[in-house]
Amino acid sequence: MTEPGTVSLAIEPSLSGRRALVTGGASGIGAAIACSLAAQGAHVVVADLDGEGAAEVAKLIGGTPWQVDLLDPEARIDSVLAAELSAVDILVNNAGIQRINPIQDFDPDDFRRILSLMLEAPFLLIRAALPGMYERNFGRIINVSSVHGLRASAFKSAYVAAKHGLEGLSKVTALEGGAHGVTSNCVNPGYVRTPLVEKQLAEQAAVHGIAESEVLERVMLTESAIKRLVEPDEVASLVTWLASDHAAMVTGASYTMDGGWSAR
Repeated sequence: MTEPGTVSLAIEPSLSGRRALVTGGASGIGAAIACSLAAQGAHVVVADLDGEGAAEVAKLIGGTPWQVDLLDPEARIDSVLAAELSAVDILVNNAGIQRINPIQDFDPDDFRRILSLMLEAPFLLIRAALPGMYERNFGRIINVSSVHGLRASAFKSAYVAAKHGLEGLSKVTALEGGAHGVTSNCVNPGYVRTPLVEKQLAEQAAVHGIAESEVLERVMLTESAIKRLVEPDEVASLVTWLASDHAAMVTGASYTMDGGWSAR
């Protein structure tokens, strides 16, 4: 009990009692988000194709692992998926893949796969989560988009198309969810220090005909005013704020974290 005339500095975690689901939560941005949400008191379901990685992150934060292939039509529509999402207060659509090729050489199967994972799967997850959120009059949909949701780059037709579509889906969700206590926003980082970006170094070098050591300066960071990669924890901090009560009036927005890329 606090003595009269003193001020208690004990603050309950801002997401205490909330249940979150983070896709692509086994590594990179997703793992950082899962850890950040858990640190604020949320129980986090760590969803990933990598079951072992999801289990490791979930064990670290006291969450629940969920191995799921979001490209598997049966996995996306079965009762397990619906059950997981009915109690979710915070949905973070983060899972993603990348392929780099000129349009004329782009494999149509890769194009469909990227749109399926990064646009159709978020739609299905949002669709399954909204009824429970509406019932509780609270929900946070946070879509990890990209500066490529706002700008285009050559050789990334599928990724850019998927992220632009995700931006539109997020805004429609915001308009429909506003009356039910549900917000929907996008987070738009530039290149983040993750395995996905590190894998791109060789691919970008090949498609641009330059040395791998030149890719960061000449391709990835050429448009940024701040010449470094975004750190996963920086993205996670923004996502965690958007999940909190402090962001209750923020919806339909796209928050850039791109070192000034989109200021041009």
